[in-house]
Amino acid sequence: MRLTAEEFELLKLTRRYVTTDRRYLKLGGFLLGMSGRDRAKFMRKLGKAAYRIAPRELDLLLDRGWRESGTAAWLIAVAGRTEFRERLGELLLASKWPYAGQAYCIALASFGTSADADLLVAYLDRYLPRPDLVYDQTDALGALLLLDAKAGTDHAARFLAPDGLWQQWTAQSPRKDPADPDEYREFIELLCAFADESAQHRPIRRRGATPHGR
Repeated sequence: MRLTAEEFELLKLTRRYVTTDRRYLKLGGFLLGMSGRDRAKFMRKLGKAAYRIAPRELDLLLDRGWRESGTAAWLIAVAGRTEFRERLGELLLASKWPYAGQAYCIALASFGTSADADLLVAYLDRYLPRPDLVYDQTDALGALLLLDAKAGTDHAARFLAPDGLWQQWTAQSPRKDPADPDEYREFIELLCAFADESAQHRPIRRRGATPHGR
């Protein structure tokens, strides 16, 4: 069966940005175990890819499965493409795919504005009352706490109040032994720091070219 032009383009994009070096499997907690030459090489490639990929190509990847969508969210975070804020918020709230939500939270935390906090709050308001669902509640709370710490705000306070939604969710959730919320904040902070470092590896700009990104 012949591929359509869009399917063929998506296949090329996936090979270039998602499956290269098994990138989609490494974006997340795996990054924190990287060191030395491997870490530097991965950052360099990630940073260059984030600034080279076009907005339309990111749109195509975001519409696909968890591998493509999660990788696209990381590329968005690295390049600081805030024009995707609302799209990421919608994807996070929909929770259509497993594994991709953490990447959406990292992108929103890296943008670091009150608008991003509002999207994380909307997610927690919807999914903390659902102890039967173990989705991305911990990553969303960690991202929101990180935003609060940076901006001096207290969006997360009502979730963490005694008998608040966080306590209710952890008490009834099948997730065992939940960590202290600050540990989730530190985890997201470390991943955001990785994205920030990767952002330093912009491709060499050609004369007359207009780069994507911030």
